[in-house]
Amino acid sequence: MVLGGEAADGTEHALSGRDAAMDGALAALYGKSGTPRAGRERAAGLGASAPSVARWLGDIRTYFPSSVVQVMQRDAIDRLGLATLLLEPEMLEAVEADVHLVGTLLSLNKAMPDTTRETARTVVRKVVEDLERRLATRTRATLTGALDRSARTGRPRHHDIDWNRTIAANLKHYLPEYGTVVAERLVGHRRASRSVKKDVVLCVDQSGSMAASVVYASVFGAVLASMRSVSTRLVVFDTAVVDLTDQLDDPVDVLFGTRLGGGTDINRALAYCQSRITRPADTVVVLISDLYEGGIRDEMLKRVAAMKASGVQFVTLLALSDEGTPAYDREHAAALAALGAPAFACTPDLFPEVMAAAIEKRPLPVPDSELGAAKQT
Repeated sequence: MVLGGEAADGTEHALSGRDAAMDGALAALYGKSGTPRAGRERAAGLGASAPSVARWLGDIRTYFPSSVVQVMQRDAIDRLGLATLLLEPEMLEAVEADVHLVGTLLSLNKAMPDTTRETARTVVRKVVEDLERRLATRTRATLTGALDRSARTGRPRHHDIDWNRTIAANLKHYLPEYGTVVAERLVGHRRASRSVKKDVVLCVDQSGSMAASVVYASVFGAVLASMRSVSTRLVVFDTAVVDLTDQLDDPVDVLFGTRLGGGTDINRALAYCQSRITRPADTVVVLISDLYEGGIRDEMLKRVAAMKASGVQFVTLLALSDEGTPAYDREHAAALAALGAPAFACTPDLFPEVMAAAIEKRPLPVPDSELGAAKQT
């Protein structure tokens, strides 16, 4: 699509109607501030007026698909400094809610007036519920399968034999003269138990650059907490450490319990997590951080090494989002990879597979595009 109308646009054709309105909406955000276009004063920029921004938000939702609207909203917040306008309930009701908007709201949480807080919670809840609908079913199914497979045994009791898998595993021992299969190897499960099979610790960096990861981690934490066979702990940190496990029944409460921004002390966060591990051989620790450590680097690496030596499955995710690999500390990533804890970015759709691999103690599905620091040793 080409939109234009001025000499600088290169088309030398004037726009009218819907095309002119679309061009005006784009120019308000991306055009030269203070340079009004002839006949379309509103295209000169958004300024800091809540009414004009609200009208512009309505315009872009009329002319562009939701995915484009979300990008334009994000650019408006970044380019034009409109974050403070999100503290007004009328503005929140006008925006197209997505993960990045939630991150912005969380960063403004402490400055948010009471008149806006409930509206903000409604916006955040809508995004969280949409994410849960998208991610929960597949996550539960994938992890339930992994837990079942990790519980298989080659010496099951009679009532615990999986006959379909046993027959499939012994088809080469079929005796046609007797019309039967000789089951040289039994496949089954340990006796079913209502007890917890795995402990999962999500340790999440809440520095400002990790906003989307915090949102997704909170949603996944709530999904995992809903599974009877998994005990889930959610820990968020900057230079302090906060355990939000008791709020996992409502991820919105979790998100409003975070405080995006500030420094980073990974060593302190891992020390807390390590102190809560009681069954290392049945524990998966997931560190979600860009690894810019403000604490004691050598102590951090020693803790990871000690946890792995005790039997803990340790996973390092540079991000848990759809944005790809962020900026990260490559030296720390390489050091963790040398310990057998490859650091890589993970999309929400890949996260269930990563957790399933960790539960089954098999190689993690590190994306091929990741750099050498993320490769397993």
